[in-house]
Amino acid sequence: MLSALLRRMPSLDSCEIHQLINWPESFTPDMRCIMGETQTVHGYFVLGGMNSSGLSFAGGGGRYLAEWMTYGYPSENVWPLDVKRFGTLQSSRTFLRHRVMEVMPLLYELKVPRWDFQTGRQLRTSPLYDRLDTQGARWMEKHGFERAKYFVPSGKDLLALDQSKTFYKPDWFDIVGAEVKCCKEAVCVVDMSSFTKFELSSSGDQALELLQRLCANDLDVPVGHIVHTGMLNHRGGYENDCSVVRLSKNRFFIISPSDQQVHCWSWIKQHMPSDSQLLLEDVTWKYTALNVIGPRAMDVLSELSYVPLTPDHFPSLFCKEMSVGYANGIRVMSMTHTGEPGFMLYIPIEYALHVYNEVMSVGQKYGIRNSGYYALRSLRIEKFFAFWGQDLDAFTTPLECGREFRVKFDKGTEFIGREALLQQRQVGVRRRFIMFLLEDHNTELDLWPWWGEPIYRNEELVGVTSSSAYSYTLERHVCLGFVKPPQTDPGAPTVVTADFINRGEYEVEIGGHRYHAKAKLYPFSSLFAQQRRRKDDMEFSSFQGK
Repeated sequence: MLSALLRRMPSLDSCEIHQLINWPESFTPDMRCIMGETQTVHGYFVLGGMNSSGLSFAGGGGRYLAEWMTYGYPSENVWPLDVKRFGTLQSSRTFLRHRVMEVMPLLYELKVPRWDFQTGRQLRTSPLYDRLDTQGARWMEKHGFERAKYFVPSGKDLLALDQSKTFYKPDWFDIVGAEVKCCKEAVCVVDMSSFTKFELSSSGDQALELLQRLCANDLDVPVGHIVHTGMLNHRGGYENDCSVVRLSKNRFFIISPSDQQVHCWSWIKQHMPSDSQLLLEDVTWKYTALNVIGPRAMDVLSELSYVPLTPDHFPSLFCKEMSVGYANGIRVMSMTHTGEPGFMLYIPIEYALHVYNEVMSVGQKYGIRNSGYYALRSLRIEKFFAFWGQDLDAFTTPLECGREFRVKFDKGTEFIGREALLQQRQVGVRRRFIMFLLEDHNTELDLWPWWGEPIYRNEELVGVTSSSAYSYTLERHVCLGFVKPPQTDPGAPTVVTADFINRGEYEVEIGGHRYHAKAKLYPFSSLFAQQRRRKDDMEFSSFQGK
């Protein structure tokens, strides 16, 4: 290191060293410092784990922590540094020793997109882990939980795929494309057991009253209904984005992203009365979650349950406990997190292997296959679905990301963030979540967008991308990101309107090169599907004529 430094700055060779300091340094499991209020002790704030970058982070870290302690929140989104992104599972001495030995050399190494840590793995696994592993699953880790990225078909070079590192078109491109195609045309199974799952219950109406105060949507729905909602802070920003199922009059099932396990628990506990008759239980470990996606998902589950699952008998966003194979008490939900038809199955862990085997066995005649999170990512981004922790954060409101329909201002309960949203609705939003389709980008030859790319409107910087993926449906790259008027233009409007979005010429910069992009406030896939159906109808009519 010294030799390299002297080559870069030769004049240092003649400098005299006046003082040499040698001290222990602190490192974290993900190479990012930890800051904020701890979950277990109210009012106890931490700022540490600087990973040898303390001098660089001192000013910003000190400022944001001071704001946090003074006002209750920092002035910017610092979720990637929040101490509550970790749980007790990352505090094992053996885990920390092995992970930190890996972290140190990585600090100055170029990290390609979608890379994964190699140490501290297989810490949390689904009961299906071994079964999926033998079927070619390649794994990623989220909050200590192993999740399948994709499944390598037999005969493929596993070693080459595992060692593939690039900013360009990845080697798994065709594999993920086949999984996406199966989700759209047949049926796929995705193990989504890593999602955080809580149950909230009470002897009276306390559970409903608490959720009505925490959630922007209306939770006073009939038993069995599913509600997609945000838990907002007083600024109207997302503290959690979740799906809530009303299991009975006073019992609710809350589904949140994987890395929300500590943060969401802390947020709910913080707002529970001290003498509460409420019971909040973390049931993440109790259930294996299978996402059965595709137009033939209904056929597979109908055979296994002997119950009609058509929309007339099983409407959208509905949950029912039913039998699947020999297993009773399976929570079957008509949703998929992707916008595609299908169901979520929440299975008690002792039944997980049986239900999975039954689903795969019956699904053979419908072309069933395993699928991973890369396919899921492509599907949700082309459907314009925002994801908490990446697109949504504590400073993003439902009005800014097109989710005002999930806010019920007149539900009769004063929910947290209501006043801030009413004020924002009156004056207008200052930024807006937009979908971009890259128009002149060559998927085969050009650098890919991964996230964090600058967005330009009429040659002026107006935002950065928060998510991106290749859409196998649109056969183009899709980027999601927030746009706001440039600060450099005093004549620019301060409020983002549909007219402001539609009248702009957009570019997304990747690796120093700008690509033209088409901006939309609604999913491209819906328009594409209509055009494709018209094209298919014309081709079929032409074929009949021949």
